[in-house]
Amino acid sequence: MAPERGAAGEVTHVVCTTDTALEQGSGDVAVLATPRLLALCEAATVAAVGNSLADNETSVGMKIKLDHINPTQVGCEVRAEAHLIEIKGRQLTFTVSAHDDRGLIAVGKVTRIIVDRERFLDKVGS
Repeated sequence: MAPERGAAGEVTHVVCTTDTALEQGSGDVAVLATPRLLALCEAATVAAVGNSLADNETSVGMKIKLDHINPTQVGCEVRAEAHLIEIKGRQLTFTVSAHDDRGLIAVGKVTRIIVDRERFLDKVGS
C-alpha cells in the first residue's frame, strides 16, 4: 500500500510545563513553545501516512513552514491535524493546522520524504 492524497492524521496533547518556551529554550514565557508545536504537527503527518508505508520505509522531515499565530497556556489541549495534499515520487506535502480550546493557533506546510529505513540509518552512521 502507498500513501494517498487526502490521507489525514491527528494528534492531541495537553500542554505541560516541559512544553513551554521557557523550558524548551525558545523564549522566556510559559506558553506552548513553537518547536514543541511543530513536533505535534509533524506527529500528525506521521500519523497520516504511518500505516500506508512498507515495513522497510519511514518518512523524514525535509521542509517546514509554520505560522504560530496564537499562544497556548499550560493545561490547554492542543489538536494538530495534517492532510496529505501532494505526492511527487517519494516527496509528501501536507497542510498542517493546530487548535486549542480558544481556536486556531498555527497553520503551515510540512514536506516529508519516504526513505528506506536501513539505507537512511546507514547514511547517518557514516
